[in-house]
Amino acid sequence: MAVKKSDIYRRIWQGCDVLRGGMDASQYKNYVLSILFVKYVSDKYAGQPYGAIKVPQGSSFVNMVSLKGGTDIGDQINKKIIAPLAAANKLSGFPDFDDSGKLGSGKQKQDTLTNLIAVFEDPALDFTRNRADGDDILGDAYEYLMRHFATESPFENGQG
Repeated sequence: MAVKKSDIYRRIWQGCDVLRGGMDASQYKNYVLSILFVKYVSDKYAGQPYGAIKVPQGSSFVNMVSLKGGTDIGDQINKKIIAPLAAANKLSGFPDFDDSGKLGSGKQKQDTLTNLIAVFEDPALDFTRNRADGDDILGDAYEYLMRHFATESPFENGQG
């Protein structure tokens, strides 16, 4: 059974809840969508030599999960997950998962990133079962975040 969009949206919102307080709401999407991207491409393409996205050995969501609780989790996400994925696929624009200004420092950053990863770790969120080629899960997730934050922003409602 394919993952329901309502389940994805619920997870996205839970991810935003984890990040509340440390950064501007407009920046949540960068972290949440990056984790969702790693989860999605790992489920769909890890271990496939000719997949649409290359997931280098050691750079999958499972490898990200193994970093949970580490004192240097942000640096390790950048080096072991994001950098190899970005290099293998000529991607850019990922946020800095070691940014203490946005994610806190020390134990706070460790807990924030551990909790953010855990949100997407649910076995029910398994994209290997999604087979619809025209289904733009990541695009829909981005639009969901844009719509939701636009409706909550005082500047978008003429109050700012």
